[in-house]
Order: sequence, then structure tokens, then C-alpha cells
Amino acid sequence: MTDKKTALVISAHAADFVWRCGGAIALHQKLGYEVTVVCLSYGERGESAKLWKEPEMTLDKVKAARRKEAENAASALNVHDIKFMDLGDYPLELDRDAKDRLVDIVRSVQPAFMMSHSKYDPYNTDHMYATQIAMEVRMIAQAWGHNPGEKVLGAPQLYLFEPHQTEQMGWVPNVFLDITDVWENKRAAIECMEGQHHLWAYYTNVAENRANHFRRNSGGQAGGRAAKYAEGFQAIYPRCVDEL
Repeated sequence: MTDKKTALVISAHAADFVWRCGGAIALHQKLGYEVTVVCLSYGERGESAKLWKEPEMTLDKVKAARRKEAENAASALNVHDIKFMDLGDYPLELDRDAKDRLVDIVRSVQPAFMMSHSKYDPYNTDHMYATQIAMEVRMIAQAWGHNPGEKVLGAPQLYLFEPHQTEQMGWVPNVFLDITDVWENKRAAIECMEGQHHLWAYYTNVAENRANHFRRNSGGQAGGRAAKYAEGFQAIYPRCVDEL
């Protein structure tokens, strides 16, 4: 029996985990969790426009640059482990072998909770596909008949992090996390993503807006916590509690 606390983030592209749940990663690392990030792709085709505008750019060079940015960001967030599956993007596709590899990771990590994208994203189908895969591998990892003899997965919550245009995605946050104490870590990670400079201010603004929602829902003017930065999530599965 182990008391080790773990979490798993399944990110479609190499930058997604930074914008959308970097604060949650840094905070839970600070709380003693070992957070593993899996990047299904580098986002080399569809999310690297700035890099492709450079002279004599190649696919391998873009992948290398994206990997380095993600590794630097992971370091800023104190990520326990980051894994790159290099499955391609636009479109992202996983065959049975790739799914089995991801199941192996899930079972190895044994996460207390998981994180991935919104269930719907008409602007980037890689994102919603990643969450479909996250739900599928969670299911497979729970199956006693999959590689019998291995430790099966329990029932980790799957939190869906905030998409870029929430009103288009049907994403409804029901969890707000105060990330004020680790905001400097998240901002440092954001600034590692040099290929997407245009998103730095956007996701800073998102964190400030979600802090407003945290303050309101934690008690507002009647005594809410004075959060300055927060992240929102949508929990997929029921919570099992003994009291409210």
C-alpha cells in the first residue's frame, strides 16, 4: 500500500496543458502530488504557425522547438514527468497500439484524478478527440480482463479544462481552483511558449476572470477568499461523499 498521490493530464498538443491547467499542475505538485503530463502530439502542424514562418523550417525542427518549449514549461510548473507520444496532429489519431500504450501509462500512474479537454470543440477536433481517448483509456484501465494480473485503475475524476471559446463548446465549469499561490509558476510556463505569444495575455485574462468567479462562489462580499487567479474545470463523473 502506498500513500503516494498522483494525477494525470492528457494534453492533445504540447502547449495545451500550460494554458488550461498549468496552475492546477503547479498547485498539486506543491501539495505533494506527482503530476504526469502526456502530450499526445507536439502540435507541429496546426499550432506552430510562428515557427513555420521562419526560413528553411522543417517538420523535425518544429517538433524539436515545440518539445523544448513544453519541457521548459513543465520545469516551470515542477511537473513530475512529461511524456511525448508524437502521434501527429490535424488530425490527431490513435490506433489500438497507441491506445494500449496510453492505458499502460494510466495504470502505471494510478491517478487520483485526470484532466483533459472539453467534450466538444468545433474549432479544434483534436481537442475533443483527446478527451474521447481519455475517457476510453480510463475505461480500459479499469477492466480486469485487460492484461490480467496488472493493477486495475480505480475511478479517478476526469476534469475538463477550459476551452478557448466556452460558449461554443458547451463547457460548463462546476469547479473553480484558486491558483494565486502558484500564479508566478504558471506565468513563467506561459512565457516558455514562444511560438504562441498571442495567447499570453489571453490566458492571463482568463485566470483573472475565473478568480472573480472563485471569489463570488466562495462567499463573495460576505467572506469569500480573495483569489487573484483561478482556473475553471468541468467534472464529468459523480462525486461520492459522506457529507456536503
